[in-house]
Amino acid sequence: MTTWVALLRGVNVGGITIRSADLGALFRDLGFDGVRTVLASGNVRFEADAEASARAELKTRIEAGLRERFGYEAWIVLVTLDELQQAIDDFPFDATDAARQPYVVFTSDDAVRDELVAAITDLDLGIDPARAGIAVVYWHPAKGSSTDTPYAKLLAKARFAASTTTRNLRTLAKITG
Repeated sequence: MTTWVALLRGVNVGGITIRSADLGALFRDLGFDGVRTVLASGNVRFEADAEASARAELKTRIEAGLRERFGYEAWIVLVTLDELQQAIDDFPFDATDAARQPYVVFTSDDAVRDELVAAITDLDLGIDPARAGIAVVYWHPAKGSSTDTPYAKLLAKARFAASTTTRNLRTLAKITG
């Protein structure tokens, strides 16, 4: 049994509202065990008899269930709990810096991750501190600037909507706890 985390993109923003209880019920109806939703931003921890090699099939199944049940164009990034913990443990910036947001950008597409990593070389790292991680990108913008820096604008491009989602390090810690 593998513990998985589904990170839903765009839930409870932009008119897509899904109650945590309803989200949890969907995952249980899909046959998953140990289902737990975390916060109202689309984070589901669950157990499935599926190894990491079955990620694509599992992702497709969950996205189809979300589309059918809630009637929206659902996209998720699916990681194992171990992968999520590794992303937390490897955070390369000072996560206690109260002036900054400790973000982890997850991708479900290696080519997208590579593009986001390549863009780091063009950044002013004083304004947009970012670094590559294992299957993620770390980003540490100043509070209040997470929509208007050059990296923020890159992350917001529509072409990344189906394959990326960003989480605060504090949210990730709640998922693993």
